[in-house]
Amino acid sequence: MFDSLSTPRIIYMGTPEISATCLEKLLEAGFNVVAVVSNEDKEVGRKRILTPTPVKEVALRHGIPVHQPHKIRLEHDFLKQYNPDLIITFAYGQIVPKEVLEAPRYGCLNLHGSLLPEYRGAAPMQRAIFDGKKETGVTLMEMAEKMDAGRMYAKKLFPIEEEDNYTAVSKKMSIAASSLMIESLLPYLNGELRGEEQDESKVSFANKIKPEEERLDLGMDAEALLCHIRGLSEEPGGYLLLKGEPLKIFKAKLLNNDEKHPIGTIIQADKRLIFQAKGGEVEVFDLQLRGKKRMEARSFLNGAHNLAGETLL
Repeated sequence: MFDSLSTPRIIYMGTPEISATCLEKLLEAGFNVVAVVSNEDKEVGRKRILTPTPVKEVALRHGIPVHQPHKIRLEHDFLKQYNPDLIITFAYGQIVPKEVLEAPRYGCLNLHGSLLPEYRGAAPMQRAIFDGKKETGVTLMEMAEKMDAGRMYAKKLFPIEEEDNYTAVSKKMSIAASSLMIESLLPYLNGELRGEEQDESKVSFANKIKPEEERLDLGMDAEALLCHIRGLSEEPGGYLLLKGEPLKIFKAKLLNNDEKHPIGTIIQADKRLIFQAKGGEVEVFDLQLRGKKRMEARSFLNGAHNLAGETLL
């Protein structure tokens, strides 16, 4: 029996900001994280500066050893030296092989960003927003060889508000995941969480967002279009073409259900940028033209003249 969070030896596996926030909260709660595994550092920005992953940055601040195997399926022998009781993963970014799953005494747990069995896969938050879901959550689950198919031990739900974008949902997810893990770890290790198998008949998948999906589809009705804008914001940003150049749209709103102009037509472009979508007029508030800084629509229009009547594609 474990009676303290500081007793079990934990290896934490994660990469992006959402996972870094969770790691920080777990350390603040007193978790005994003996090592961290993260993806490799990447070159960032125009100057291509090699930058550590957000999870690595947290680990280094706390003096925790960091390992960054190029392929975890081929490089995992280092785990043995830490004699782990448990491995926790949250948005690590690589498929974890059987050898890693069998390394800790009490198995591997994953924090998955959906209410399983819905949205198994790499992009559960984006897909939930695309689909207009009003709520989502995080599932604490057993890691299995089949992707996101393991036994479920606990869930925490939260609402997706009307204006929540991917960034906002990610922040909510990190808070929910941290809370769920802090509440559930000792009960899990002490055998108090029985868990349940996933209902395979209710499984849906959330595949990784492909580059071609970043181009917004004006064939969608306006409500669905806005869901896609939110699901791609703040990163990577969904776009339409303006005079052949990508125009990223980060924030927009449905003004009405009028459809008096051809789809894609820019109806107003003085102090407000409004275009015709399928089944309604949409106002754009936050955008970025390729090669330019991100800005409010009003600022953009100060330097972009005679756009009324142009067509977004």
